[in-house]
Amino acid sequence: MKSPLRALILSCCIYLIGCNSSPTAPVDTIFQDYRGLHPGAALRVLKNSKPILTRTYGLANLDQQTVITENTNFRLASITKHFTALAVLVLVNDNKLRLDTTLTTIFKDFPAYGKDITVEQLLQHQSGLLDYEPLVAPETQKQLSDRDVLQLMSQQSSTYFAPGTLYRYSNSGYAVLAMIVEQVSGLTFYEFLSQEIFQPSGLNRTLAYVNGVNSIADRAFGYTISNSEIAPSDQSLYSAVLGDGGVYSSLADLTRWHNQDYGSQLISPALRQETLTPGLGNYGFGWRIDTYQGRRRFHHSGSTSGFRHFIARFPDDELTIILLTNRAGPDVQPLAERVLELYLKPKN
Repeated sequence: MKSPLRALILSCCIYLIGCNSSPTAPVDTIFQDYRGLHPGAALRVLKNSKPILTRTYGLANLDQQTVITENTNFRLASITKHFTALAVLVLVNDNKLRLDTTLTTIFKDFPAYGKDITVEQLLQHQSGLLDYEPLVAPETQKQLSDRDVLQLMSQQSSTYFAPGTLYRYSNSGYAVLAMIVEQVSGLTFYEFLSQEIFQPSGLNRTLAYVNGVNSIADRAFGYTISNSEIAPSDQSLYSAVLGDGGVYSSLADLTRWHNQDYGSQLISPALRQETLTPGLGNYGFGWRIDTYQGRRRFHHSGSTSGFRHFIARFPDDELTIILLTNRAGPDVQPLAERVLELYLKPKN
C-alpha cells in the first residue's frame, strides 16, 4: 500500500503531459505554494484541443490525504454560470422560452418591477436585481437555495438601475435563471442539467450538487490558509445556491466539454453566436469576452468558500487554460496568466 506522500509524488509524475518540450519547471515554480501536503491545484493547457500540459498539486482532502488528480471534482463557483446560461438557451432553442420573456410573464406573482426584466438581461447581468447576500437575515443558519433567492427578489420593489441600461455582475440573476429553468421545464435545475446537458455530452461525473440527493465522486474539499494555518472552509451559507455556482467538475470532464465547444451541439449556431457576443460590461451569456495582449479571449473566474478558479479560451490561438484550486485566497487569474506567458507566442 502506497503512503500518502509517495502517492502524491506519483500523481505529480503521472499527470505530467506534454513531453520534454513543455515548460514544466517554470510552472512548478509558479505553483510552489500549492505543492506538498496542502490544499492544491489542477492545471491544464490545451492546444488544438489536445492537452499539452497537465499538472496536479497537493491534496483534495487533508483528513484523508487524498491527492488531486485530473478526475478530482471541484465546486466550480461562478464558472458554473456558463452551464446555467446554456440550460436557458436549450429552452430557447426548443421554443419553450424567449430571450425577451419577462420575469412577470414567467412568475405570475413576481412584483411589478419584474415586467421590465428580460431573460437576456439576466444572462448579461443587466437586470439590476439586488444582491441577495445582504438581504439574508443575520440569524439565518440553513443554507439558501435558488428558490430562496427568488423569494428574496419577490420581496423587493426596485432594482439598482433601470433594467438594460447598465452592467452589474449579479449572482441573484443567475439564481433566478435556475428557477426559470425549473418553472419552464418542470424539472429541478440539477435534473435538467443532468438530463439535457451533462449526460448527452458525456460529462458523467459533472453534477449540480444537492446535499442528500446526489454525491460527488473524487471530491475536493475547500480550505482557507491564513498565517500558515489551514482551516476547512468547504461550505458557506450560500453554497447550496446552484445557478450562480453549484456545479462540480474536473479537469477530465472540462477537457471533454472543451472539445465539444462548450455545448455548441445542443443549440443552434445562431444561439451559439449570441452566447459569445458581448453586451454591456463585455459579458456574453455566461462568459466574459475581451482581449488579452491583443488576442480575443473568452474567460471566467470562480470564487467561493474554499475555492478559486480560472478558465480562459483564446480561439484564434486555439489555446485554452483551465485552473482549479481548493483554497480560498487571492484571485488565481494572475497565476494562470503567468502560465499563459509560456505558451502565447509574441504577436508581430
